[in-house]
This record gives sequence, C-alpha cells and structure tokens, in this order.
Amino acid sequence: MSPNFDVPQIRRAFGRAAKSYTRHSALQRTVEDRLLERLDYFETTPQRILDVGCGPGRASSILRRRWKGAQVIALDLALPMLQRVRPGWRRPLTRLCADARAIPLPDASIDLLLSNLCVQWIDDLPQLFDEFRRVLRPGGYLALSTFGPDTLHELREAWAAADTSSHVNAFPDIARIGDALMAAGLRDPVLDREHLTVPYPDATSLMRELKALGATNADAQRSRGLTGRGRFRRVLDAYERFRGPGGLPATYEVISAHAWGADPGQPRRNPAGGEIASFPIERLRGSRRSKPE
Repeated sequence: MSPNFDVPQIRRAFGRAAKSYTRHSALQRTVEDRLLERLDYFETTPQRILDVGCGPGRASSILRRRWKGAQVIALDLALPMLQRVRPGWRRPLTRLCADARAIPLPDASIDLLLSNLCVQWIDDLPQLFDEFRRVLRPGGYLALSTFGPDTLHELREAWAAADTSSHVNAFPDIARIGDALMAAGLRDPVLDREHLTVPYPDATSLMRELKALGATNADAQRSRGLTGRGRFRRVLDAYERFRGPGGLPATYEVISAHAWGADPGQPRRNPAGGEIASFPIERLRGSRRSKPE
C-alpha cells in the first residue's frame, strides 16, 4: 500500500522546482514521448484535451500543435509550474491550478485526458480514477504513465542501511493500478511496464537531481529531522555496492496504461462491495410503468 502523502509538501516541492525542472527531466521527457505515441490509438479528433500534472507544459504544447482546433487545458497542483507554461496567443492554452482529485470541469467534458508521471503522487487511486471517469466523455480516451514500486529501489535500500525511517516514496504496483481503473468503470484498460535505468557518478548527484525535479519524500509520516553526517555517509557507502561499469544505477519502473471513457450507466465498484451505476435523468424519464386500466 502507498503511504498517505503530504499534499502541501508535494505542492511546495514542485513549486520550488519549477525553474530547474526542465533541465533535469530527460527521463520524464522520454516517458512522455512514449505516452504520446499511445495517442495513435485515439482515432477521433478531440475538441477538448486535459493534461493532468502538466508541469512546465511540454506535452500540452505538443498536443496543441497536433490538434490545432482543440482546446487544451493544462492542469497542475503547483502554481509556479503553471506559470512556466507558455500559453501562446493564437491558440492559447488554458491553465488550471487544481488538485487532480477534484477537477473543476463539468461531467463528460473531456475527449482526451493525458497524465504523465503524476499519478504516483496521489495516494487515493479510487478517488482519482473516479474523477477521470467523471470528466471523460463516453468513448473518450485516457492515457497515463506512473512509477511503480521498483522505482529507486537502490536508493531505498541504501537508506534502509542507515535507519528505519521512510526516505523514498512507495508507489502502487501495476495490479493495483489496473484494478483501480476497472473499479472506476473505465473501459478496456491496457497496461504495461518497463524498467529504465539511469546512471549517476555518485548518489549525491541522484539526490540533487531528484530535488531539482521536485521529487522529494512526500510521506506524511516522514522524519522531519536533519540527516547527520554519519548517517548520510552510511547511505552513500551502502549505495556504492550497486556500482557498475557505467556508474551508480537508478532504476525506474514505468507503468503505462490507456483506457476509454465509460458509457452512460456503466457501473463502477463500490468500496463497500457491489456496484454503482448512474444514468442521465433524461434516460429515466418515461420509464415508469403504466398503471393498469
């Protein structure tokens, strides 16, 4: 299970990283490019597109160029990130500062929803995917990527050699993500995963890059104290046992998924058991049985 995340800490960390994010996000861009390739499965021309966890807006700009007539909405939790998004002037992007668990958009208003490496920062997957389902129109397309539990396992093990506190975020596995998509009633989800490895000259370089990306420890139960020199030295020494010919590896487990917006009345699972179905009121009108004569 994922820990409870400190949402204000996530907002602060990514806000502070807004200026440095692009310089350090080579891996994020690689994952984003692969996610954008999934859009070839979506053969309809979208009218309204939502980029959830847009960061500085690279994917939003690509989507705007690909579908010139569509409205592209860039959503992020951190306002400084949104301020880095170039809105344009001829076909301006709409920038929206909001929590992905409470998207301030009408029901069934989005044709295409993209989310690159944002889902791992949200601990309540049922609430998140219910919200994705709500804003997606029937037959709309969802494409997302997120990090899995093997991500940064070397760094996690190195910290475990120094103390018992949580220092590296724990992320949900592919089975939990797939189950949450199904529970939300999203149609025909397809998931896959891969492991990407990035080499670093030393563990300190990795930690500095994570901070520059805003990817800091967001566990609500994390230790708030300073790390002493002796403990930090033990972390660095423990990480050295992973060293290979190319340097120190940092593993990222990338989970990608796509699914389709639910049809009206498509049930979703109730956490208490059973299923819930909803219908537009128009479909219920005239459904009463006639009284016997």
